[in-house]
Amino acid sequence: MKKRKKLSKSERLEISILRSKKYSMREIARATDRSPNTISAELRRNRVCGTYNPQRAHHKAYVRKKYARFQWKKLNQDKELKGFIVSCLKRHWSPSEIAGHMKREKLSFYVSKNSIYRWLYSTQGSRYCRYLYSKRYTKKKRVKKTERVMIPNRAGIQERMAGANNRSRYGHFECDTIVSGKHGSGAVSVLIDRKSRYVILNKLSTLAPSEHARVLTTTLGELSVRSVTFDNGIENRGHQELGIPTFFCDPYSSWQKGSVENVNKMVRRYIPKGSDISKVSEEKIKEIESIINKKPRKILGYRSAYDVMMERELLTE
Repeated sequence: MKKRKKLSKSERLEISILRSKKYSMREIARATDRSPNTISAELRRNRVCGTYNPQRAHHKAYVRKKYARFQWKKLNQDKELKGFIVSCLKRHWSPSEIAGHMKREKLSFYVSKNSIYRWLYSTQGSRYCRYLYSKRYTKKKRVKKTERVMIPNRAGIQERMAGANNRSRYGHFECDTIVSGKHGSGAVSVLIDRKSRYVILNKLSTLAPSEHARVLTTTLGELSVRSVTFDNGIENRGHQELGIPTFFCDPYSSWQKGSVENVNKMVRRYIPKGSDISKVSEEKIKEIESIINKKPRKILGYRSAYDVMMERELLTE
């Protein structure tokens, strides 16, 4: 959650005016777009002599913030406070536990956990760092996490050429994979030409990106291919090895490659969900491919995809 900025001088003036008009904490919070806890803490912490004055409250908050980083110095100068903290550290209490205990027991002295840490990381308190569980002598640096790139140099489907989008040209393919059930292995790579609806099925031993790229390179090398559209599966990570333009659907938008999704349903008639594809022979997979390609398709004027490809001389016997 994004952290809100500290209260400004104008906000404190508005709080003071609304409070003088007997507005409740929640009403003031709604009017200033702040939480009721923020308003309550402001009125409690920044009062001067029991009353809330916006100018004095703003100055008090400024001074507190300005000198907060020097609070550890009072720890080093107060022998009773320092002795108590050192004794707690030797019992392996954390700075957070020490500060919380002082507040809960309402002791005559108090410093925050951050002040204790700042004192420990200074030259005056570093000798006691060995009592910390981490035994760290300096503040831990935050490492900025780099975003994990699942598919490098990925081009979105919005960049796909018009010939692929309107199905006016042959050679623009969609690709997907059909996987085995929970206790099986292997998969089937499914390719379909968007215009002719010609389908190519290949058996995969694994879903490793290198394996998928190798099979696709061999298959597509025999055809005139202009582009391939994938989903965002990790098996498509090696798309650059194909040496042709590749495009990817938006996340969770499989409908953007509806042709191959429709073919998947046809294939599932012969290889039901839950099947162990490793036990399905390559001959059987090629038989399924032939059945789909040679059946009449309404979208092709009841011609088969095989006939369309032969008419265009895109296939050889």
